[in-house]
Amino acid sequence: MENSYSRRGFIQGVSVAAAAAPSALGQRTSGRQIRVGVVGGGFGTSFHWHLHPNSRVTAVCDIRPDRLQLLSKTYRCGNQYRNFHEFLKHPELDAVAVFTPPPLHVWMDIEALKAGKHVISAVPAGMSLEELERLLETVQRTGLKYMMAETSYYRPEVMTSMEWARQGRFGAIFYSEAEYHHEGLLPLMYDDRGFPTWRHGFPPMHYPTHSTGIVIPITGERLVEVQAIGWGDNHEILQTNQYKNPFWNTTAFFKTSGGHCSRISVFWHVAAGGTERGAIYGDRMSYIMARPEGSPNTVVTIGKGGKTDLDANGYPEGEVRMEAFQQPNHWEKLPEPLRVRSGHGGSHTFITHEFISAIVEDRQPAVNVWEAIAYTAPGIVAHQSALRGGEPMKIKDYGKAPA
Repeated sequence: MENSYSRRGFIQGVSVAAAAAPSALGQRTSGRQIRVGVVGGGFGTSFHWHLHPNSRVTAVCDIRPDRLQLLSKTYRCGNQYRNFHEFLKHPELDAVAVFTPPPLHVWMDIEALKAGKHVISAVPAGMSLEELERLLETVQRTGLKYMMAETSYYRPEVMTSMEWARQGRFGAIFYSEAEYHHEGLLPLMYDDRGFPTWRHGFPPMHYPTHSTGIVIPITGERLVEVQAIGWGDNHEILQTNQYKNPFWNTTAFFKTSGGHCSRISVFWHVAAGGTERGAIYGDRMSYIMARPEGSPNTVVTIGKGGKTDLDANGYPEGEVRMEAFQQPNHWEKLPEPLRVRSGHGGSHTFITHEFISAIVEDRQPAVNVWEAIAYTAPGIVAHQSALRGGEPMKIKDYGKAPA
């Protein structure tokens, strides 16, 4: 599904490429088996439905024969489909995992929900506010589970920070930041025939969730207002892409629902190491996640006063302690078969477990449709702000999952 695509072809039915908070994740299992179908044999092969004690893969789908075979081999599943509509008719199918290009997510998610299937989808949740609203309406109307497979939410650093935030260890979190920097994507912007893929000129802020998926769950606040600045160099890709996007990189400065601030940057072309990281600054403690340049995960705390040392300029110096933090992997929250290394900082096994557990336990998954929209919509609005030269713009809050 990395290749160029035809939306019309999908609609006409031709072949297609085809929490609970983390601390609440547990090892509970039941005898129920969730029958999962996987669409998209690139990224879609990197999850662990075949290892979870409560799930098994019963059908796979991709338009490319090589990726269809890879899906079949990975999940030990012989039910192969190259037509998405026929795939949805498979008689043993409770849930669909959509790992196709972003422009197809909402359409395929909605078709699967209309067919009576629970859905987990790759990021982002949608390409426009209108798409996100259609997705929300469909989830509410069908009553089925939807989860966005946001990897940052289940990075060990983020899980630890969420626990610390609930315990009040940061004090007041008045500033947060997150970065998704990914130099070197140019070869992925064309397929093996030289045709543009979905990545060709893709707007940076239309892929915000690896960053928003860090700051929003930790702070517990929504992003409600934004000013953003983009940068591009008039490269031919920035002049010819279908998105009319002129930016390689965009930096956004957000106001949160709590009146605090958050900076998020998404860069496709930068002289820096690739990273998906963040930093949380509180008035009692801060957590600065490891940088690609070599600094470790670092916890910073301040004392309660009493230190009278002066700095080099003769000013009083606060009692600040900085210590490298040995980040646990949180594997105790997973069933034994899922305690294996996985992609995006070890998050894929947690995503697998959360989606299956939410269906078995009949509850909303952690990154449900309301959270998915809260992670995705700010980037869509930020891109509009950047196109308008940094104009301040409001971001609608679509609410939270019903209790």
